Amino acid sequence: MRVFLTGATGFIGTAIIRELIDAGYQVLGLARSDAGAKALVAAGAQVHRGDLEDLESLRIGAAMSDGVIHCAFNHDFSKYAANCEADRHAIEALGSALVGSDRPLIVTSGTGVVFAPGRLATEEDPAAPSSAMPRSVSEEATASMVSRGVRASVVRLPQVHDRIKQGLVTYLITVAREKGVSAFVGDGLNRWPAAHVLDTAHLYRLALEKGTAGARFHAVAEQGVPLREIADAIGRRLNIPVVSKPAEEAADHFGWLGFFAGMDVPASSAQTQERLGWRPTQTGLISDLEPLA
Repeated sequence: MRVFLTGATGFIGTAIIRELIDAGYQVLGLARSDAGAKALVAAGAQVHRGDLEDLESLRIGAAMSDGVIHCAFNHDFSKYAANCEADRHAIEALGSALVGSDRPLIVTSGTGVVFAPGRLATEEDPAAPSSAMPRSVSEEATASMVSRGVRASVVRLPQVHDRIKQGLVTYLITVAREKGVSAFVGDGLNRWPAAHVLDTAHLYRLALEKGTAGARFHAVAEQGVPLREIADAIGRRLNIPVVSKPAEEAADHFGWLGFFAGMDVPASSAQTQERLGWRPTQTGLISDLEPLA
């Protein structure tokens, strides 16, 4: 089985390539540069040249494959809404090549698209309207593909980590290094869910193999890690003080990250684990943030 993978040279995509190849799949990875193409060949994948804005390249890649995992996203937060809308077009292009077949399309979203104040977000919760949460566009596009007969499902990501990268926490580390303090907002009890990149890659494969049209899966190993604990771990890692910032100072201190720094967005993966038999086994977020020995 050949799987077309966008975002193949990225942090999560690289782990997905290894997961799929080890399970006997062929991987056709999207590459927009010569360096990306070389990285894919070195990883054992085949190369399909193109990018997210070249919709015809996406359609061709999907048409050549037995399934699609769409993991690419432009994380330039200075034009976040535009990037989300571009993702809609990419999903529609990929899905158009799969209409009328049983070939799966796995789309990437985030657990943060659910508004569930005071409780765990679950797979049953719909995404907030894209007018309020631009990233929800990806799930709206997926639902549109499902209505056209595509076996499309969604994997919602938390903060995905290893020892080198940790999702939005990586940006928190950058801010802490620049400011000389590791900060959290208010009492720091707001929570972010997390999962190791290897567990996440395994979930993508299970979703590819077992996912049903319209399903939503949560790649959540830890339901919610308090931001105070994250800030403390960053402080230990960088050997700098840990401080609280009032909510009104978050934007000034964290920049664009200030919008996210105070969010309480815990999430459950109980249904995902039951439906797919997914059992995360890797290290937790705080462990991956601890100073290197």
